[in-house]
Amino acid sequence: MVVLLRRALLFMLCGSLGACAVFSPRDPLIVQVAGLEPAPGADLEWRAQVKLRVQNPNREPVDYAGVALALEVNGQPLASGVSAEKGTLGGYSEALLTIPVTVSAFSVLRQAWALADLQASKGVAYRLNGKLDTPGLMGAVRFSDSGRLDPLTLAPPGTLP
Repeated sequence: MVVLLRRALLFMLCGSLGACAVFSPRDPLIVQVAGLEPAPGADLEWRAQVKLRVQNPNREPVDYAGVALALEVNGQPLASGVSAEKGTLGGYSEALLTIPVTVSAFSVLRQAWALADLQASKGVAYRLNGKLDTPGLMGAVRFSDSGRLDPLTLAPPGTLP
């Protein structure tokens, strides 16, 4: 009986050490906007393809099964999109994911109204929030990016004074 108890304790100790290895700390994935391309849309909406560069700064590969994102400009929602893209991001590697996003005509009108009062020196504030769904113990990896865009650099060529 004592031998059985010792073996059970040894088994539980080894199991708990293995669990520590599974839950070891990882550096977060690095997600950055790599590009934006227009795409065909319907009557009252504008569509685009957002390119995200996802980098894994860890030794272990990460499986992913979907991504979602939302873009705010001047504190107001502008675009959102999802993709069911699946894959594996190897250790110390990166991938380029493409997510279709939609901008409704009402979002464009709301932004145009806000931009009418914009002071060029302040720029346009933006915020991108999203998640990369990783099945298993990690759950979803959330990411965000924010900053200011200079409206003068967004003007079409030849329109600046």
